[in-house]
Amino acid sequence: MRLFENLNIDFLSKRKFFYAVSGIIISLGIVSIVIKGLDLGIDFKGGSEVVVAFDKPVAISDVRDATDRMGLGSVELKTFGATTENILVRTELQDLDEVQFENIKKNIESVIAQSVSDTLFSMKEKTSSTVVYTFDTPENAVLIADKLFLSGFQAGLVSKEQDNLDVIVRLGIADLIKEGLRTEFSGLKFDVIKEDKVGPKIGEELKRDAIIAIVLALVVILVYIGFRFKFAFGLGAVLALFHDVLITLGFVSFFNGLFPGLNLEITQSVIAAFLTLVGFSVNDTVVIFDRIRENLKVHKTMDFFSLINFSINRTLSRTILTSGTVLIVTTVLLLLGGEVNKGFAFTFFVGIITGTYSSIYVASAFVHDWTTRSKKKIQF
Repeated sequence: MRLFENLNIDFLSKRKFFYAVSGIIISLGIVSIVIKGLDLGIDFKGGSEVVVAFDKPVAISDVRDATDRMGLGSVELKTFGATTENILVRTELQDLDEVQFENIKKNIESVIAQSVSDTLFSMKEKTSSTVVYTFDTPENAVLIADKLFLSGFQAGLVSKEQDNLDVIVRLGIADLIKEGLRTEFSGLKFDVIKEDKVGPKIGEELKRDAIIAIVLALVVILVYIGFRFKFAFGLGAVLALFHDVLITLGFVSFFNGLFPGLNLEITQSVIAAFLTLVGFSVNDTVVIFDRIRENLKVHKTMDFFSLINFSINRTLSRTILTSGTVLIVTTVLLLLGGEVNKGFAFTFFVGIITGTYSSIYVASAFVHDWTTRSKKKIQF
């Protein structure tokens, strides 16, 4: 396919205008981050995430009213996946308090008492998140473990030994939510299909590791491009990457929650999108730099300004086709990929546009201005 070939667009003459455009967008993004902030997901600040699957569609407002009465604190609700039967409940709570723990324990013992006499079992151990019961016979232990599991509790035998008498039941935020929903939606069947818990320490480690990963990626790219091309090219590429990350971060902050269903919490998938856009952007930049290096060897009498414009025009077809096809796929993912992929798709969608733009109006333009000001002739 031969499109956008033999073009002769004067990109560099408009670079100062686009410097200003980039500066304004980055400034607005920083203002949004300062005022509105970034919404850190439970991956980074810690909390619990529970997905409840109902057998029929439910109004999310009814579920919200129900969770408000459960004492979960700050709760975020949204549909999970493509159906309205699945509801994602996110809360900052990680462990049950004493009252909540005792209430759920009473319900567990009520289920046990329906199967065996209370003289045939006793509580053996209790921690902040588990309780262990011991029974008079191994058969009763197996019976109760199955009964509790079918009733929706996280129950199992302590040991697979034939003479095992103990059953362990784990209690968490999912149990509190199930208990509350069972009361509020007695006419519906539901099940917890996903439960994740992230502690504050893990969240801090993830936050630190994410920052280190991005900084290391930028440093390695600077060294690699500086070694493969010239130092000015490495600086131009890294400057373009900072440009892309800052603009995308500003868009994420500004558009988070601006439209219904557009939740752009900073999660691990969003961090993955930032790292992906860094790789995508630098790849686009290196293709143009590579063509500039080739043309410097072939067109030795051409001035550097015209040579950069010539190189960008010669790679424009490849740039538009590559970025365009990836943009189409990302748009489909954004519209139809479901709630889980929305943060990644939006971040990468913005990153593709800024990455393509910056490879022309930031990276290449910076190399030209740096070389002109330093009055050094680039040779390969």
